[in-house]
Amino acid sequence: MPSSLLRTNRDFEQAYLRNVDTVFRVCFIYMKQNKMDLEDAVQDTFVKLIKAGKQFESLEHEKAWLIVTATNTCKNYLKSKWKRDVDLNDDIISRSGIEDLYADLDNNTVIQSVMTLPSKYKTIIYLYYYEGYKTNEIARRLKKNPSTVRSMLSRARGILKKEMEGITI
Repeated sequence: MPSSLLRTNRDFEQAYLRNVDTVFRVCFIYMKQNKMDLEDAVQDTFVKLIKAGKQFESLEHEKAWLIVTATNTCKNYLKSKWKRDVDLNDDIISRSGIEDLYADLDNNTVIQSVMTLPSKYKTIIYLYYYEGYKTNEIARRLKKNPSTVRSMLSRARGILKKEMEGITI
């Protein structure tokens, strides 16, 4: 599906299945502290995909758009003064795949260290290490200078290195 207009439920379902893990991981980086907000951010990202009615040049373009949208959605949630204080029983909301993914990520020391990074570094670390983008691609997607991306990546690595030095695995 080189161009995705998401005209049908089937198109959306395919886009969702292709990208849900990536969107979840991006949102996890920002929203780890509140699982309900994390799930809402993932859902809102896909709602924005439907509402955008955007035609993508490729599947990679679709994925990049979702990563940026998920990042912005999470940042907006974090900036929001309105807090969602809903106490639901986790047994009611059982999503085995997502729950397993959440548990795996929660136990990962490196991911936990990435969580402590300032938000400007989280996205760059994610795109570089987890999605495999090169710094020039990240710069283009985030509309930043490539040397700025490399500097931010270097600073983030330095912060992570200092943080990880005291941890034994």
